[in-house]
Amino acid sequence: MIARSRGMLEQEIAVKRREFLKISLGSAALAALSREARALTSIKEIRVGYQKNGVLVIARQQAVLEKHFSSQGIDVKWIEFSSGPPMLEAMNVGSVDYGAVGDSPPVFAQAAGAAIVYAAGQPITNGQGILVPPNSPIRSIADLKGKRVGFTKGSSAHNVIVQTLEKAGLSYSDIMPVYLTPPDAGPAFANGSIDAWSIWDPYFAIGETRQNGCILVNASEITKTNSFYIANRDFAKSHGAVLQQLIDVTSSAAKWAEAHRDEVAKSLSAITGIPLDIQTVAANRSSFAVGPITDDIVATQQGVADRFFKLGLIPKPVVVRDAVWKPVQT
Repeated sequence: MIARSRGMLEQEIAVKRREFLKISLGSAALAALSREARALTSIKEIRVGYQKNGVLVIARQQAVLEKHFSSQGIDVKWIEFSSGPPMLEAMNVGSVDYGAVGDSPPVFAQAAGAAIVYAAGQPITNGQGILVPPNSPIRSIADLKGKRVGFTKGSSAHNVIVQTLEKAGLSYSDIMPVYLTPPDAGPAFANGSIDAWSIWDPYFAIGETRQNGCILVNASEITKTNSFYIANRDFAKSHGAVLQQLIDVTSSAAKWAEAHRDEVAKSLSAITGIPLDIQTVAANRSSFAVGPITDDIVATQQGVADRFFKLGLIPKPVVVRDAVWKPVQT
C-alpha cells in the first residue's frame, strides 16, 4: 500500500513537472511575443524620402516633423532622391519609411512586388508637362513622331508622355524614348541631345526660365494626375499610429503652404539650392492639398496601371486598391 502510494506520488509529481514545464514554456513564449510586440511598437527614427519639390521640402525646412516627434523620442532622418523610382527601390528594402512620389513610380513598384502602400494622395493641377527647345520645329503633339523624347523611366513624366501620345492618336513606338534622370535630362535638353523633355517642377520651371524651353503641353491639359505619399508596407503595418501622425503633420504643412506661396518659394529655394525665381514659378502653380486615397484617385491610378500593362511597360497587371493602406480604426 505504501509502495503503491509512493509510485502514485512519483507519477503525480511527474505530471505536475510536465504541467509546470508547459506553463513555463508558455510563459516564455508569451514573454517572447510580448518583446516582439514591444519591438514592433517602439521606433527611434523615421526615414523620410523627398525630392526637390513639394510639401515634404517645406516640412523639412520648418522642422515640423522633428518638432512633432521629439516628445516621443523619435528622430527624423531626411534622404533626398532625384526622382520617385530610386526612392521606392530604397523603400522596398526598408531604407526609407515614408516619402512623396508621382503617379507612375508606385505602379512600377507594385508590379515588381515592392513592399509599399499608398498612404495619402495629392491631386496635381499643374507644374509638369512637355518642353521643346526654342525655335523647335515641333509645334504639336503629332510632331513628336520619330523624335527623341527624354524622361525618367517609371516616373510621373513617363505617364504624361504616354497619355499625351495616346490623345494625339500616336503610339509609344512612334517616339524614341530616352531614359534620363532630371539632372541628366537638363543638359541633354540644353545641348539638343533630345528633341523634347517630359518633366515636372522645379525642373520644368528650370527648362522654361533658364533654357528658354517652350511648353508643348501642360499635363493638366491631357489628364488628371496625382502624386502620393507612400510608406513601406511593414512600417505601415507595425507603426500605423506613427504613419497617421506623419500624414496629419504633412497635411498641416500643406494647408500652410496653400496660403503662403511666397514663403513656400523661399523655403524650397533654401533647402534645394534652386534659385528663388524658379521656385517661385513652381510654388505659384503647385497644388499642395493632402488627403485620403479616394475612390476617384484609385480609379485614376488604376487607369495608369492598366495603360502601362497594355503597353508592356510593366510585367503583370496590378490592382491599385490592394496596396492602399487602411488605417486601423480604434
